[in-house]
Amino acid sequence: MLHILGRRQSALCDGHSRRQFLKIGGLAMGGLSLPQILQAEQSTAGTAGKKLSHKAVIMIYLSGGPSHQDMYDLKMDAPPEIRGSFKPIATNVPGIEICEHMPKLATMMDKFAIIRSLHGCPDQHASDLCMSGYPIGPKGRQDNHPSLGSAVSRLQGPVDSSVPAFVGLTIKTKHDPYCNPGFSGFLGTAHAPFQPEGQGMADMRLNGITLDQLRNRQGLLTSFDKFRRQVDAQESYRGVDALTQKAFDVLTSSRLVEALDLEKEDAALRDRYGRGSADPAFGEDAGPHWMDQFLTARRLVEAGVRCVTLSFGSWDRHGANFERLPTQLAKLDQGITALVEDLHQRGLDQDVSVIAWGEFGRTPRINKDGGRDHWPQVSSCLLAGGGMKMGQVIGSTNRLGEVPQDRPVHYQEVFATLYNRLGIDVLSATIPDQAGRPQYLVDHRYPISELV
Repeated sequence: MLHILGRRQSALCDGHSRRQFLKIGGLAMGGLSLPQILQAEQSTAGTAGKKLSHKAVIMIYLSGGPSHQDMYDLKMDAPPEIRGSFKPIATNVPGIEICEHMPKLATMMDKFAIIRSLHGCPDQHASDLCMSGYPIGPKGRQDNHPSLGSAVSRLQGPVDSSVPAFVGLTIKTKHDPYCNPGFSGFLGTAHAPFQPEGQGMADMRLNGITLDQLRNRQGLLTSFDKFRRQVDAQESYRGVDALTQKAFDVLTSSRLVEALDLEKEDAALRDRYGRGSADPAFGEDAGPHWMDQFLTARRLVEAGVRCVTLSFGSWDRHGANFERLPTQLAKLDQGITALVEDLHQRGLDQDVSVIAWGEFGRTPRINKDGGRDHWPQVSSCLLAGGGMKMGQVIGSTNRLGEVPQDRPVHYQEVFATLYNRLGIDVLSATIPDQAGRPQYLVDHRYPISELV
């Protein structure tokens, strides 16, 4: 990993130093790969605060499987052992009610859309389905299909040669299937996500380089030359000297580094998003309550990133469901509404799509531990932006929230819609696999008509 060190700063209020936002991952597997930089098309980057020159998507994975009937699909006519203790509240869209613990979302429902009838999810605790549309299968993770971010990287390339097309903000977790930021599948490492907190093939460190020196191209070149002399002798680097130099051009650009530096934002805006922590939520093996990442995602798409993924929260509530969810729902409510409000205020709501979802729903019946267990029969998701038609609910479940009732929607139909919003025709777009055979992006290739 390459660490670009700045002057020592005092810790932020969440205990994280500015340095943590300036870590840049490796140059290959799981990080910013050389082929991705060198083979993709180049175009002009968007200008922050103005209409983007590209389309983008922010994918928020709710690790562990959120409870659909405790968020967007409360069943008040069901028996107590099913409906639970949460109450619905009205939103600013007549006829739409959501959980009382998401009051900010309720005031902005006209800028969101809910799907209550998602299906196509197996009983797998993994982010694979939410990143690619494919669960773990016979061919491995994502059944060897590329994630949306990797497919977009392959089809559209970077907006700016100094900014990766695909960035994964997902933190490492003990349960490895939770922390897939979007595997590249058969596309290989050329289109893997760049991970600011990730490990590359080697631990590369340039010692003694400050942020001021980062902007001094001549001084930095000297440091790189010294580093390159050390790696020239390594077999894995032979023959790629010119490619490595171009990759270093990416790292010498301040565009990506500045996008990751949240101290450039107004403190009031940061407070609106919330700060949070990189630690796993509730100390459990899942995503963090790190609202900073919502703001980082917005800054990254403004800098030229086409797809940003992140994980949020611990939703595998087999116990203490009604004790833990109020805290977690409030944090999600704050982070995602701040993000969508910010996108609208900056005029980016037509260009940036946002989705928040998990790998399955939870059992209608509350168990003996006051929790809900895995329920792959149905799930839900929250969408915003992308020029989609908002202020609506799509689909429904039956009286007990067990199965889709009206307008079942497959996970892959959501992907078809997101690709559509990125300007990719899912009906015709293909990507060659390792054998050169063209592969469609998803099997369900029609966008959701109610949204586009």
